Amino acid sequence: MDASFVALETRNSPMHIGSILIYNPETAPGGFVRFKDILSFFEGRLQLSKLVRERMVKVPFDLDYPYWIQDPDFDLEYHIRHIALPQPGDWRQLCIQAARIFARPLDLKRPPWEFTVVEGLDNIPGIAKGSYALVTKVHHAAIDGKSGIDLMEAQHTLTPDAPPLNSPDDWKPEKVPSTAELLGKSYLNALTNPTKQLEVAARAVPGVAKAIKGLAVKDFEVSREMIAPRTRFNRTISSHRVVEGRSVPLADIKAIRTAVPGAKVNDAFLAIIGGAMRRYLLAKEDLPDKTLTAMAPISVRTDGEKGDMGNQVAAMIAPLGTHLENPVERLQYVYSQTTNSKAMSDAMGARNMTEMSKVSPALFMALGARLYTRLGLADRVGPPFTTVVTNVPGPPIPLYSAGARLESMMGLICLTDGMGLGHVVQSYLKEATISFTACRDIMPDPEFYAQCIEESFEELRDAAKAAAPSPGKPQPAKKTAKPKPKPAAKKAAPKKPAAKKRPAKKAPAKRTAPKKAAPKKAAPAKSRARKT
Repeated sequence: MDASFVALETRNSPMHIGSILIYNPETAPGGFVRFKDILSFFEGRLQLSKLVRERMVKVPFDLDYPYWIQDPDFDLEYHIRHIALPQPGDWRQLCIQAARIFARPLDLKRPPWEFTVVEGLDNIPGIAKGSYALVTKVHHAAIDGKSGIDLMEAQHTLTPDAPPLNSPDDWKPEKVPSTAELLGKSYLNALTNPTKQLEVAARAVPGVAKAIKGLAVKDFEVSREMIAPRTRFNRTISSHRVVEGRSVPLADIKAIRTAVPGAKVNDAFLAIIGGAMRRYLLAKEDLPDKTLTAMAPISVRTDGEKGDMGNQVAAMIAPLGTHLENPVERLQYVYSQTTNSKAMSDAMGARNMTEMSKVSPALFMALGARLYTRLGLADRVGPPFTTVVTNVPGPPIPLYSAGARLESMMGLICLTDGMGLGHVVQSYLKEATISFTACRDIMPDPEFYAQCIEESFEELRDAAKAAAPSPGKPQPAKKTAKPKPKPAAKKAAPKKPAAKKRPAKKAPAKRTAPKKAAPKKAAPAKSRARKT
């Protein structure tokens, strides 16, 4: 899987992921952080992350996967850069600058990562003057969302005045292997690869049998709704990028999911993104009748692989419900579809799906990726999914870098031909951020799409509040528990009209009238939910 990201790398499709991190230096000594302070801080913590000093070595003719070695020419100041925004230093300028940085490919003859310190954030609402941003990019071959969080934790402390590390740095560089050595390794791997393929196939057999059984007993179903329609986002992309995003209270996201019993936070994010894509394409008069879909990565990284480089992910297809206007109905639909997709992934075995990719011949993988790009198949072949939505839970406690407090974080994602729009949802403290990366030629108006995300969130939040007084809510449950003593009142009632047995029959008739009226009152509540 890591090698596939290397094979897909082109000038128009640099395969790195990253983030925009915003820091407030008021917690640093003197309330100020210099660039050399940032360099010194990172240098003192390099030993906490394996990837920062490892570079890639490609095998000639792609006869084998690339190898990782400790870079003998590592230079920290090459990887950490320093720029400033022009005046007035607003949010839009930061996004434009981040998009320019993110559009440039990494040098794969060096450790595949770059951090750019951006000063001049003086006109961003909610951000203190003097704050700075860190635009990060790390090649996807070296990292996935889960290990990216590990890297971020390695480059942060839990307090602003944390002391330097006491353990010695025993890092040692390695010699770059010669062409003959690389060809010799590739030959040995080619001999053992068939055995590895048989082992993976043997491990996959129980999963395939379980999947067939699950399909037969209808534990899940393979639906046509998982096949994505073609949209403006699914074509050949350019080398230009746009990035944007919106932050919302995490508590609101958690409240939204309660509108549908059993729904998860990720379902709420998917429903919001589905609503945003619906709004955007409706404005362009380009919304397909069929629902759009998202590929949602699933981490299969074990506790023992916490610090390992590379990718340990599988994936599932999640329909976004863009064909539904009502936001709560869309959330219900997304929940039902993700439940079905998770059952399918569990039956196949998400880990087995990842292991299968490890035995694909590197040469065929590289040739396939290049042919897909050079033949422009993205413009001819239907997309496997419309977009990507990756959910990366962040730390619930404040973090510090060089003494400066991390205020906000927003994810960035790589794009390929056929996928010109990708989303990252992240959480940090009490904030949830929905961000996106897009091809500028496909989406020239990122501010409008960001507005669609904000309006979709507000619509679903308000609709979830309107749907709050439902039978499943705790307050109505308390009210329905009180009528239990009423039957006693019914038994006691006949004692009063002992001589009037006939009026007692009329009383129940009067009691049944409100029961019929109650549904009529409930109907307008549903119609209001649809309007909102």
